[in-house]
Formats: sequence, C-alpha cells, structure tokens
Amino acid sequence: MLRRIQIRNFAIVDAVEIAVEPGMTALTGETGAGKSILLDALGSCLGERADSSLLPAHAERAEIHVSFDLEHARQAREWLVQRDLDADDECIVRRVLQRNGRSQSYINGRPVPLQDVATLGNWLVGVHSQHAHQSLRRRDIQREILDAFGDHATLLLEIRELYQEHHRLRAEIQRLQNAGEGNDGHMELLRYQVSELTALNPSAHELNELTLEHRRLASAEEIITTCQSVIAMLYEDEQGVQSMLGGAIRQLGARSGLDPAIATAHELFNEALVQISEGCETLRHFSTNLEVDPSRLQQVEERLGQITDLARKHRVRPEELSEHLQALRNALDEQESTGERLTELSSRLAQVEHDYRAAAGRLGRARRKAADVLQERVTSIIRELGMPEGELRIQVDAAIQAVRPHGVDSVCFEIRTGSEQPFGSINKVASGGEISRIGLALEVATARTTRIPTLIFDEADSGIGGAVAEVVGRKLRELGSHHQVLCVTHLPQVAAQAHHQLRVSKKAVNGRARAAVEPLDAVSRTQEIARMLGGLEITENTVNHAREMLQRVD
Repeated sequence: MLRRIQIRNFAIVDAVEIAVEPGMTALTGETGAGKSILLDALGSCLGERADSSLLPAHAERAEIHVSFDLEHARQAREWLVQRDLDADDECIVRRVLQRNGRSQSYINGRPVPLQDVATLGNWLVGVHSQHAHQSLRRRDIQREILDAFGDHATLLLEIRELYQEHHRLRAEIQRLQNAGEGNDGHMELLRYQVSELTALNPSAHELNELTLEHRRLASAEEIITTCQSVIAMLYEDEQGVQSMLGGAIRQLGARSGLDPAIATAHELFNEALVQISEGCETLRHFSTNLEVDPSRLQQVEERLGQITDLARKHRVRPEELSEHLQALRNALDEQESTGERLTELSSRLAQVEHDYRAAAGRLGRARRKAADVLQERVTSIIRELGMPEGELRIQVDAAIQAVRPHGVDSVCFEIRTGSEQPFGSINKVASGGEISRIGLALEVATARTTRIPTLIFDEADSGIGGAVAEVVGRKLRELGSHHQVLCVTHLPQVAAQAHHQLRVSKKAVNGRARAAVEPLDAVSRTQEIARMLGGLEITENTVNHAREMLQRVD
C-alpha cells in the first residue's frame, strides 16, 4: 500500500510531501492545478520514461521518493527477496532526474535498472483512466482479467510448464532431424576414423613410455659402457673408492672412542660404503639385463611414427589421440542412435501434448464457469453506472489448435448497450466513456481477486454526471474497502464518497506558478465540495448541499 510521496523540482512542483491513507482518497482542485502532474511524478518514479524537460528552469535535478507498506503485497515482497532488495515490509523507491538527461533509480537505497522498478511498480500500483481502459479492447488483457478473477494461477502454471516441455521436445526433434539430413557421408567418415584409430589403439600413457624406451634402446651400448666404468671406478679397482673408503673406516674405527666427532664421521663413512655397494649392485643388475636390441628399437620407432602420423592427420597432439578416439566414438554412437532417440522423443512429445490438452480442457471449463459469474456481476454494475440496458457477455471458445503457454481458449468480452442490439466485441461497440464504465465495473467485480494493493483512477469518471457520478463514487468507495484507491476527479458526487480528500492548488511564487497539496479536514472539505458544486460563487445553499452530501455518505 502506498504510504508517502515526496516530490522535489518536478514540473510545477517545488517541494511536496503527501501522506496517503488507506481506503479511498479523492484528489481534487481547479483545472490545471497540477493533479495529473502528481500522478506523472508517481509514474516516473515507478518506471515510466521521463526526461529533463520535466525539470523546472531553475533546477539541475528532480527527485521523487515513494514509500510502500508491503504487508499485503506478497508478489512484490518475493520479488525483492529474490534480488536481495528487501527491507522487511517496507519499500522505498527513489528516482533522480538530472538536467543532463541522465537518471537513476533506487530500491531501498540500492541502484537498479529502470525496468526492475517498472516490474515492481506493476505489482504495487494499477493506474486506470479513460486512456488506460482502452487496453480492455485487447483479447490478451480480457483473458488475464478472467483468469485473475477465476484464480486460475495453478492451472496456468501447469499449462505453461507443459508448453515449455512441448517446445523443448519439438526443438530437440527438429535438431536431430536436421542433423540426420544428408549425413550419410559424415557417418561413413566417422566409422572409418574410429576404425583407423581403434586399429592403432592409442593409450593415454603410451607415448611417454615409448619415448623413454626409445631413448634407452638408442643409447644401450653407451649406457652399458658407462655403467661398467662407474662400477670399476667405485667398487672393483684396487685403488677404487670402496677400497680407499674401507681403509679410512678402519683407521677411524680404532680411534672412534676418543671423540664423538670421530665416532660420527666413522658412522657416516660406514653408511656411505653401504650406499656405494648398493648403487654399484643396482648398476650391475641394470647393465647385465640391458641388451642392444636393434629389432625392438625399430618396432618402437615404427610405433612412434604411426602415432605421430595419425595425430597430424587428425590435427591433434599425439598425446591427445586416445581422447580424440573416444570423442569420435561418442559422435558415431549419437549418429547411429538418432533413430532410437527420435522414436523416444516423439513418444514423449505425444504424451506431453496429451497431458497439455487435458490440462487445457480443465482450464477451459474453469474459465467458462468463472465467465458466467463475472459477466453477471459486471452487467449488474454497469447498469448502475448509467447503462440501464448494458450487458456483458464473455465468450470462451477452445478455438486455438496450436500449443500455447496460456491454453487453447479464445476469450472475448462482448457488450451490448441495448436489449435489441446484437452483442459485439468491446472495441467495435463501446465508446470511450462506456469502456471507462466497463473498466470500473470490472475493477469492482474483481476487487477481491486482484493482488494489486493500490489502484489509481485518473479522471476515469469523465463524461458522466448526476446520479451516475454518485454511483461511480460509491463503487470507488466500495473498492476502497479492499484496496487503497486514489482518485483524481472533478465531480463532487465522486469526491464526497471518499474516505479522505487532498486538494491541489496552484499559486504564484516569485513569479512562477507552483503546485501545493494539502489534506482537508471536515470544514475545508465542505468548502472544496461546495466549490466543485458551485464554481466561482459559493453560496450558503451550496455549502449546505456540500455538507449534506458528506453527511449522507457517513
């Protein structure tokens, strides 16, 4: 629910702060005083396009702050929570317009794109005017009104999910069919490549192992000679390292008790002698088993050549051949299983379409049932609103063959303004004023089902007067028992029905016309209703009439 509007430097408004109460609030004032400008500022704050032309000449920036109580705005709360923009049950939206054309929007102090503010605004405020009611001519809007009234959200969600699955399956079938067209040559190539690489049978670690083996075989003679030379130098020669180290150990052994340092050195040299012995034994075993094998060397070279050639042919690195073979196998398996996959997908598609048609049938029956109730309620209300022979008929026909996200029903609101006239679609039969009354009747009839907490009526009562105007006021007041209603009006019969009244006036300040807004108490409200009744000259009779109108409402 709308709590407060603060406006600075917007059009003819220098600074205005408005506290908006629950129930119905009438916004009144002389023509041109700036009533609609206040709604323009609210719309700009909630996502409508605005530019620097709205700034007064003396200002470099305009600011609009709007605060809401979200206690009864579940969708708005959930939307804010999902985006980490929530602040308990309060929401403050701020819009800044700058002279250079730039603007910035904020939700609870955090900058957001204008589109996000517009999305949030659609869940918080609904604006209704003769121009806005023109949307009633659209079939999609008529369908949405009926679905909201019938509370079809669960059925619509089921329909939408089945539609999305149907769309996904059709796209997958189309992709597989397109991939299979003219693809025989590609499959033959895949089979040949898989066969060729399978014959080679590359493994992930084979290349490294073959490379090491090739180096060893190619240097076998040199390695054997080196091993034998090292063994002789360290272990076998009389003047070798083992012999000299053994003598040193014997000399130190006889004196190791003289000092800990000698004992430590003696122990280390003993360990070194063991290490030399083990190292030489390892080299002897290795060189004894190493053979000069030209035949094996040739096999390894041929294998490395095959791997390198095929890697070059397939344009991958040699070490990637094994992974490449698996990728080719997967591609071939997918190609060869396309038929089975298409059969499976087609079966699934048929089941989803069957489920969709069944759900669409349930939705259609629910729509027709809701249509019967809604058309009766709206007909009753529009007859109170000065269309004594007016009648609304809601046609729900399962006329759409294709799978659509909102079902297969064509929903059409038809109207007739006389009992002898045939029914016709709203866009062909109803005038602008009649559409406004139908729109108001729909708002009243669906008041308990709409989830928008604040409804704004911008001169939606234009073109009517007298007793009908009083009925319009009563209906708006009735709406105010379920929603917060803000109504811009020139009709005293409508304003008198409001729970609260704000007066907009225009005054000259330093040679500039400036708008001001003030809440009216009982006395000033009587005077304002009298002004609306009598124009420039307010007589005692006019005041008494105004007082009577207000008392009759209470």
